[in-house]
Amino acid sequence: MKPFLRPTWAEISLPALRANLERLRSRLASRTKLMFVVKGDAYGHGALACSRLAQKSGAADWLGVSSVEEGSLLRDNGIRLPILVLGSLYPFESFRAAAFYNLVPTVASLESARRLAGMMRRMGRRISCHLKVETGMGRIGMSPGAALGALEFLSSRPEVSVGGIYTHFSCAETNRQFTLLQLDRFKAVLAAAAARGWKTGLRHAANSAAALGHPSTRLDMVRPGLAAYGLMDGFQPVLTLKTKIVFIKTVKPGTPIGYGAAYRARRRTRVATVPIGYADGFSRGLSNKGEALVAGTRCPVAGVVSMDMTMLDVTRARGCRVGDEVVLIGRSGAEEISARDVARKLGAIPYEVACGISARVPRTALS
Repeated sequence: MKPFLRPTWAEISLPALRANLERLRSRLASRTKLMFVVKGDAYGHGALACSRLAQKSGAADWLGVSSVEEGSLLRDNGIRLPILVLGSLYPFESFRAAAFYNLVPTVASLESARRLAGMMRRMGRRISCHLKVETGMGRIGMSPGAALGALEFLSSRPEVSVGGIYTHFSCAETNRQFTLLQLDRFKAVLAAAAARGWKTGLRHAANSAAALGHPSTRLDMVRPGLAAYGLMDGFQPVLTLKTKIVFIKTVKPGTPIGYGAAYRARRRTRVATVPIGYADGFSRGLSNKGEALVAGTRCPVAGVVSMDMTMLDVTRARGCRVGDEVVLIGRSGAEEISARDVARKLGAIPYEVACGISARVPRTALS
């Protein structure tokens, strides 16, 4: 972690992350593996630090990323756990890089199965892949018939082994009936493959919501993200977003603050400026409706969030000064603002809030 001067940063609690992963593990059968999903820079939490924790502690059996680039970064920094590239690899030349970095690619079409086999044959390499079956998400993946065709093709290709097969639920949080329908569709593919004697390797389908709410979906492996990062009830938040007050002024009633004069003081008001804005991932949608915590006191956003700075009404935070810490996501005293709270104000989801914290905000890992 390089030192930083601009006083805006995110703290990542590795003990909280480990506790969440261990709690997830405790809900699983001993034979069920856990894939820790670290795509999107670990949902904004810092993929390297989170992956190192998972590897050192043994809290995860696999890691999941979205691209070869994400996987290669982990390999270049000493991560040895099996890594599945969950995204569809295109152009197909990406298979070459996946093999070089010992990543497990997703095969989401019969054409990609053929291209992968051809690439490995020319390279003189063997590779393991996982097949993606479309059961109702409508994103990537093969129809049941195409998946069986890919299994038939790959069963005769010595350069490619099928190490796993998976699907993805579209509404595990909200629709039990449709989730179980997707599971039935997936199991029908598994049964058809077994009847033909084709090996499918690890069978997996469950994200956090499915793994916790629908035990029958756990199969051979689960793929948590939301719960691991403490972005759902019952798990410890891993990320805290902080800044510091860099300027304070007292203004008279009627004084405009910020772009468009969208805020005018209704009374004699103390206004603090903090060095965080929408370029950092503190959304402009929080203008005049977001909050921050100053010494355990809730302070509303005053005016429009600008690119690099935001103003707060700190009148109730008596005695606050330049240099005082401000919590935008996390706990201060008896008060807490969660990523879910921020998401509700924005009409978003906690994933989006955490992933939206930009790369210019340093992440500092707390052991």
